[in-house]
Amino acid sequence: MSLSTLSPPTQVPPNSKPQTVLATDAESSSSPQVSVVIVNYHQWGETADLIRQLGRSTSFATGKVEIVVVDNHSPKNPIAGWLRRRRGVSLRRWSKNRGFACAVNEGCRLSQGEWFLLLNSDMTIREGFLDGVLALARRLDEENPRMGIVGFQLRNSDGSRQWSTGPFPTLWGTLNRLVLPRSRRKYHALRARKLTHVSWVTGCCLLVRRECMQDLGGLDQRFFLYYEDVDLCRRARDRGWTVGYEPSLRVTHHRPLHSRSVAVPMRVLTRHALLTYASKHWPDWQFRLLARIVEAEAMVRNQWKLWKGDYQKADHLAVLKAIASEMATGNSKQARRRLLHFIRKHERNSAPESCLQTIAQ
Repeated sequence: MSLSTLSPPTQVPPNSKPQTVLATDAESSSSPQVSVVIVNYHQWGETADLIRQLGRSTSFATGKVEIVVVDNHSPKNPIAGWLRRRRGVSLRRWSKNRGFACAVNEGCRLSQGEWFLLLNSDMTIREGFLDGVLALARRLDEENPRMGIVGFQLRNSDGSRQWSTGPFPTLWGTLNRLVLPRSRRKYHALRARKLTHVSWVTGCCLLVRRECMQDLGGLDQRFFLYYEDVDLCRRARDRGWTVGYEPSLRVTHHRPLHSRSVAVPMRVLTRHALLTYASKHWPDWQFRLLARIVEAEAMVRNQWKLWKGDYQKADHLAVLKAIASEMATGNSKQARRRLLHFIRKHERNSAPESCLQTIAQ
């Protein structure tokens, strides 16, 4: 999916197969300046709650902000009809789960704003947050036109700080950080008081300039889920854009990955994502070494699950072992096909409440 223009199409491309597309508020006197892009996957209730919160802002009420929701093939739900009737909200539904990066790119393509605000559905925003984002975007347009990506202060559900920035992953850093708590393995403790330049910021709440996203061609769709935000920031910096962290704007992120148990399907996705990142940005020998480490890890875990009689998890780990082996030998396309087959099979065989929605947030 090309992001060469990032402008709403006059007609729906044949391969998009949307079930519903709703235009933004035609009564608005001007195009929105910020487009909120939300990817929904089995989380209709949370998505609706977030949209209600966003709808209370002055910026949304005056048409300066629009909301675009892309649904990655969730079950039918009356909330979808409610979204269709909301002014200023657009909804696209897909007939299959195409992954987070692909859904974000589609949401940006359908958007009109000069800035995209990417939000996970499991977020609670403070009063005035959206108005603050709009004010920040205007200030950056005037003062810092090369600031392409901005992240914000995150809080956990209990109000404690949640880290949202970090160094770019390296082989040695990835291995050494395994001794740290999961909440710190990717991140570093940054206590900035003003807008600060950083390496990367997490994608759960991310402001991206349209021109920057267009320059980069959007998120790399080889990432199905995870690490696409780190990759985006790295590519942005490589092309002369700056990445910032703005601590004065705060949101609550309720279910970050590091706060949840690592289910085997989640491990398959995160390991594939890390290997995809490494294949792009690390020396080839380091990438291949990591792939062999992941392959060995999967083999050991697979044997342990077989010994315990947990054959389903053993099968999942066998998939991860095959993916790592294929990537190590340069067959990344086959590894990607295997991952997609694994996801489709897992979705078919899982009850809706236990499907990959626990991974997709």
